[in-house]
Amino acid sequence: MVGVTVRIISKSIDLPDIEYRNFFHSKEFFNIVKHSPEQTPYMAVAERDGECIAHLLATVRRRGSLLPPYLYSQGRVFGEGEYKDESEKVELFELLLKAITKKLRRRLCLYIEFSDISQKMFGYKTFRQNHYFPVSWQEIHNSLHSKTPEERLTAKQLKRINKIYQAGLETREVGNLKELSKLYQIFKRYYRTRLHRFLPSEHHFQQLYQSTNVKCFVTTYKDNIIGGAVCVYSDGNAYLWHFASKKKRHPRLHPNFMTVWNTLKYAHTHNYAHLFFMDAGLPFKRNLVREFTLSFGGKPVAKYRWFRCTIPWINSFLAWIYKE
Repeated sequence: MVGVTVRIISKSIDLPDIEYRNFFHSKEFFNIVKHSPEQTPYMAVAERDGECIAHLLATVRRRGSLLPPYLYSQGRVFGEGEYKDESEKVELFELLLKAITKKLRRRLCLYIEFSDISQKMFGYKTFRQNHYFPVSWQEIHNSLHSKTPEERLTAKQLKRINKIYQAGLETREVGNLKELSKLYQIFKRYYRTRLHRFLPSEHHFQQLYQSTNVKCFVTTYKDNIIGGAVCVYSDGNAYLWHFASKKKRHPRLHPNFMTVWNTLKYAHTHNYAHLFFMDAGLPFKRNLVREFTLSFGGKPVAKYRWFRCTIPWINSFLAWIYKE
């Protein structure tokens, strides 16, 4: 595009004035990632005549473990960025994607992943031109403006909820950093066997806890924290980002179900239009996470996630495996 330049920014002090609605492409999230161990933010900024007209935030995550042993970096982007003029979105996205891909390759990311694209076919040609391949993904969201959360449940589910409330279970906002630390330990145990999922550091969650765009919830029983969730509120919608519980210790209390139920209730009470379940999963015939999230009456939507492995022959092989 004539007169448009793109630069990649890694320091907060270099960020221009940016108008944003999406938390995942905001200055605030950039700074949260910047001060989180094992993560580095990169903001791709498109400018014309010194004015920011589009931006896209990518995060480099360094992942590793002793058992099993592995160490690599991953590039991660939520959505397609933000644009001052929607009529220029496709052309500007092409510039941003090319620039951020080049930067993440230089950072030796093993692979780059784009998720939560607004429309399934958005950027299809551009992703392909930059050697990304699509993987079919099923995203799930609950509409909160057309029906109440209760109207989407069965009579049996509502009866179960009332019974659990009577037993003394409660879901509320995290009250202090000590409670947040206990919730983080639950997340840590849950993610230990899920190597494909990334759990940021506890310091990262402490910063999220301080944000006005994030709520951290704990589910308690007899003054013990048995579950919880982290939700992001952005552009009129709620995003359920992390949730876990001690469901094996308390099977009759259904702490996972009650945690998600109360995040739905909170979003509805505060007039958010939708609640999106992030990382609902691959559209396999049997997917426990998908079945669980759909039990709240949500709507599944077929989308793509886009991947690019920086090792060419592996990227070609994976593209062949996932070819449509």
